[in-house]
Amino acid sequence: MNRRGAGIAALLAACALLPPVARAQDAEKLTLRQAVTLALQNSRDLALAKVQYSIAQGQVSVDRAEFRPNLYTGSGAAYTSGFPATPGGNGPSIFNLSYTQDVFNLPLSGQRKAAESRAANAKLEMDRVHDDVIVRAASAYLDLANVRHALDYMRSEQASAEKILQVTRERANAGQELPLEVTRSELTAAQVQERVLKLEGRNESLTEQLRSLAGIPEEKEIETDTEEPSFATDQQEADLLEMALKSDIGIQEASNERAAREHIFKGAKGGYWPSVSIIGEYEVLTKFNNYQEFYNKFQRNNVTVGVQIQIPLYSSRTRANVALAKSQLSEADILLASKKDQVRADVQQKVRSVRELDAEREVARLELKLAQQTLELMQAKFEDGRATLRDLEQARLDESDKWVAFLDAERARQVGQLSLLEATGQLAKVFQ
Repeated sequence: MNRRGAGIAALLAACALLPPVARAQDAEKLTLRQAVTLALQNSRDLALAKVQYSIAQGQVSVDRAEFRPNLYTGSGAAYTSGFPATPGGNGPSIFNLSYTQDVFNLPLSGQRKAAESRAANAKLEMDRVHDDVIVRAASAYLDLANVRHALDYMRSEQASAEKILQVTRERANAGQELPLEVTRSELTAAQVQERVLKLEGRNESLTEQLRSLAGIPEEKEIETDTEEPSFATDQQEADLLEMALKSDIGIQEASNERAAREHIFKGAKGGYWPSVSIIGEYEVLTKFNNYQEFYNKFQRNNVTVGVQIQIPLYSSRTRANVALAKSQLSEADILLASKKDQVRADVQQKVRSVRELDAEREVARLELKLAQQTLELMQAKFEDGRATLRDLEQARLDESDKWVAFLDAERARQVGQLSLLEATGQLAKVFQ
């Protein structure tokens, strides 16, 4: 009967420590995946990154337009004294139509290709913001779930500390305890109360943060899912390094910038080559500017169609542009190599950190298991009359502490795993 009673008492004590399952009628049940999806839909940072990518694509289209047909028309009037001509050198015309298109222009081609490479960087920046939103939403969600679990255990711990304080005061009044023990129990209760207040404040802050990220209205309460997600990966360190070098956005951006500078360098050297453009013009000239006084034969309708070729004979500007572009390309080579080294070292550090966090979690798990077994033993002793209520509540207090420590270790491991997934380009796959 003693063993059965101890088992029932231990079961009731364990149930008292479990998080409450009831939720408010208007609570918003939210899973981790749903929180991330809502954050991606409501993120202004991501919307801004998409607009900036659109701007970069527009800049590419502007640079590409020089190699596409450009047709202009217009009209005007001007007074002339002497030879009839407009400020641009053409004759005054009632109507004109002009056509221009670059066919071969290596400097402009280099600038166009560089703009395309930099537009690819805008797409990578959009991907970076996408991953950042995922990390922020997932971190806020996991933090909130961890804080709420810890708060449940700390409130149980608070009840145990109050019971210990009550028993200690009763024993002190009976002359069975020193006033020092009362003060020690009061300090423990105050410390637990302080931790509860901090956790409650953290709970409110994280709830508002997650509400803002996910776009959840103020009137709806948020309830987190009790299921613990796993972000563990079984790849070897060499495979993780290779994945990081291939998928790292910083490396890709540095590579695109190097390609852009290489295009500019080639384009600058192309400045020594001729440029070719197709031109065309149609004008309806006016009679009142007295063209017939300057030409033996006057014709109102004039058409000009042909090819314009510019051959550089000597250009100091081209030489300076080539030298500058070569230096910028060398700088990009160094930056790209440095970025690869940085990413390699960062991933190695993250792998080591995840291993250490796994070990810390295992220690916290075993400490929790030991505290639970100690509580069961103390419960049995209490049922047999070999332990006091104070001893039992102190064991419960210790178990609650170990629960909170275990939750903190689990949360730290999840953060480390998320960071490693982000560094190796696997984050988006997890939340697809």
